[in-house]
Amino acid sequence: MTAPLRLIIFDVDGTLVDSQGDIVASMHHAFAEVGAPVPDRAAIIGIIGLSLDVAMARLAPDLGPAAHDALVEGYKRSYMGLRAQAGAAQSSPLFPGTRGMLEALAARNDLLLGVATGKSRRGLDKLLEGHGLNGLFVTEQVADHHPSKPHPAMLHTALAETGTDPRDAVMIGDTTYDMDMARAAGLRCIGVEWGYHPAADLRADHMLTGWADLPGCLAQMWGVPA
Repeated sequence: MTAPLRLIIFDVDGTLVDSQGDIVASMHHAFAEVGAPVPDRAAIIGIIGLSLDVAMARLAPDLGPAAHDALVEGYKRSYMGLRAQAGAAQSSPLFPGTRGMLEALAARNDLLLGVATGKSRRGLDKLLEGHGLNGLFVTEQVADHHPSKPHPAMLHTALAETGTDPRDAVMIGDTTYDMDMARAAGLRCIGVEWGYHPAADLRADHMLTGWADLPGCLAQMWGVPA
């Protein structure tokens, strides 16, 4: 009997790339532009992974929808400006070992790779292009087309697009939103210790201290070669 293809779905910000510098700077710009108190760094880091509309409502619950819309637009302008100035690869550098890990997994004939991110389609396209990662992911789920994490819609679509059973898929991320999304979709979840939420809060099925841990983790989980 032929073994099924397995699907590995990655979060992006805080998992594959370290984008917190530009995210924090853009949030500061957006809030200053509308004259609202700027949230502290911990609060901003805590919402990374959410879609922007949900993030702004959480950061500024006392403001109304119009102000939230202005914050979203101000954030987008600032983030795109910083990315254009530095280039996507410098604006959101890959965490150590990420490129080698992705290329090694993509070269295997028993695995499929996907992305589920709070980024927009445009933002993900710019990031993948900037890092030369186009073509590695067979399914790419973005905030434009789904409710915000932790709603499981992104993962349901990724499974449908690849014809994968939930037991043959896993979500890898750095936030509680990623882990809760995975559980809601019936997937196992792997957390990374270098991301934006405390590792102890993730309650993941497995934790990685570095990408070198991933092959052994997959072997343990699915019985595939390490």
